[in-house]
Amino acid sequence: MKQICVMEPLGVSEELLQSLAEPFKAQGYELVVHGTKETDQVKLLDRVREASIIILANQPLSGEIIRQCPNLEFISVAFTGVDHVDLDACRKKGIVVSNAAGYSTQAVAELVFGLAISVMRNVLPCDGRTRAGGTKDGLPGFELHGKTFGVVGMGAIGVAVARIAKAFGCHVLAYNRSEKPELVAEGFAFADLDTVVREADILSLHVPLNDATRHLIDAKRIDSMKDTAVLINTARGPVVDNEALAKALKAGKLRGAGIDVFEMEPPIPTDHPLCDAPRTVLTPHIAFASQEAFVTRAHIVMDNIVAFLQGEPVNRVC
Repeated sequence: MKQICVMEPLGVSEELLQSLAEPFKAQGYELVVHGTKETDQVKLLDRVREASIIILANQPLSGEIIRQCPNLEFISVAFTGVDHVDLDACRKKGIVVSNAAGYSTQAVAELVFGLAISVMRNVLPCDGRTRAGGTKDGLPGFELHGKTFGVVGMGAIGVAVARIAKAFGCHVLAYNRSEKPELVAEGFAFADLDTVVREADILSLHVPLNDATRHLIDAKRIDSMKDTAVLINTARGPVVDNEALAKALKAGKLRGAGIDVFEMEPPIPTDHPLCDAPRTVLTPHIAFASQEAFVTRAHIVMDNIVAFLQGEPVNRVC
């Protein structure tokens, strides 16, 4: 019997996964679900070695492990980004990889505004002040309405963020590799990256991580931002030079930052540069993680397997 291995928890019940896998069982596949994350690489290899198909979320899967899986044909990534999977190793072995594009669009977009409002309205300081028996003195913040909301990357999440920003009464200024006429028709303005960075009151990042986007927001671009700007990163951690960001915040630059992603998966070191940076709200890579999103992605990863077995892969990235 061939094996489909769910390598790590997906945030849904095994009952749901087994029910979604019924079509594969009729084709001679067994679904093996692991309810814990295994970080020991030797034990992880033992977990996936016999699999024909691997399902994983955001846990790294190295080329060393991929090369030692003789039956592996397909990887269904229950995540949008795939930079944690060694795609070169997959290409060399002829392994097809698909992602779960679109499953967390709404979840991520909503947290962008949770972070932005938390920073701009001093939600965490207000909470602490209230619990300590204090008042609002010195804590009134700023509104989103009327601000220039910069969006870097107008894929599905970026567009969702732009539409919510517009509903808040913001002027949306977007950067994308190519201007999208249908979005211009909706009232969204496009500009080059440096203009968006320079003019935004709130700058929200929505680009994948690759060689071109690593440290896209570096010390130079941070310095070019308004002193009163807010930076939101729910994309990938290394898109921002976090050391430069922490240094700028400590020097009084920027109104604040809301950061959900880091150079590594949380837990982050307690001495991470942003841990003691002022005017920050940090979350442990949770933007994608809503109960609704988890159910949606479970369906997507299983649909990806159906398409692969039918010889017509969808959401293919490799």
